[in-house]
Amino acid sequence: MIAENHIILDNTQINQKIKRIAYQIYESNSSEKEVIIAGIIGNGFIFSKKIAEVLEEISTIKVTLCEVVIDKKKPLQAITTSISVEDYKNKPLVLVDDVLSSGTTLIYGIKHFLEVPLKRFKTAVLVNRNHKKYPVKADFKGISLSTSIKEHVQVEFNEKEAIAYLV
Repeated sequence: MIAENHIILDNTQINQKIKRIAYQIYESNSSEKEVIIAGIIGNGFIFSKKIAEVLEEISTIKVTLCEVVIDKKKPLQAITTSISVEDYKNKPLVLVDDVLSSGTTLIYGIKHFLEVPLKRFKTAVLVNRNHKKYPVKADFKGISLSTSIKEHVQVEFNEKEAIAYLV
């Protein structure tokens, strides 16, 4: 069991952040017919599904989910997506991950999508840590957190709840 003082966001707070991010995405794409929500494999994709669910509830915009498969340990390897390039070409796209730490995963994900013409490109994260080694930022973020380099943020999603805590 995790000590209470290490919990950054509980389930209720995470759901509030998801709803707020979904509203922000809707506001920046309110004139669009469709938006692509591209989640980075693992927690990023789970987080993107939760955002997409809320976005579908609050708007009439067609939401297309896309899973971005990237090897986080070897980000230079080929990146693939669950939908074809034609499915997101010239459309607004939001790249989603759970935690922005060094920016490595996000910057390589961005690089992949910059090879295709997009109408608009934004990024979203649940937790934005301030230890970037790349000049990348989250356009939509649940919480910004200053931590030490030795600390790690862990997000756990399961069927009924989610929690973010400091390790």
